[in-house]
Amino acid sequence: MRLSRRFAPVFAAVALVMAVPYDAIPHARVGHDDAQNLSADDGRPADPEPFGAECRTTIDGSHAVAYCHNPYVDTDRVRLHVECDRWWDIDTDSAPADAGAAATVKLTGRCWKEIRSVWVSHQKQPG
Repeated sequence: MRLSRRFAPVFAAVALVMAVPYDAIPHARVGHDDAQNLSADDGRPADPEPFGAECRTTIDGSHAVAYCHNPYVDTDRVRLHVECDRWWDIDTDSAPADAGAAATVKLTGRCWKEIRSVWVSHQKQPG
């Protein structure tokens, strides 16, 4: 009885570590692709090219609006996703809009009643 009380914190810690999903554990990057992603001067990984439009969303009652501005060269395909609060109200996704270099696009969506949440998804378009 006394032995189990002494090791109870150890058993709890081991059980907690074993319960962590495999994807949540950091892994070392290994492979031949890493040699191509190194900068020439000091061997550190090269900075990835910046990408992605900055989007600002607003909710006004049952209407949602997102303005997305893309300051980068690559085209960003953006979509507005609206999750409605009522169980019977249908969630909606807007049609994709291409935000080109230095362009701003407006995305709209709505529910019949209240909106629970809105978010914007991004997809890099081949240039």
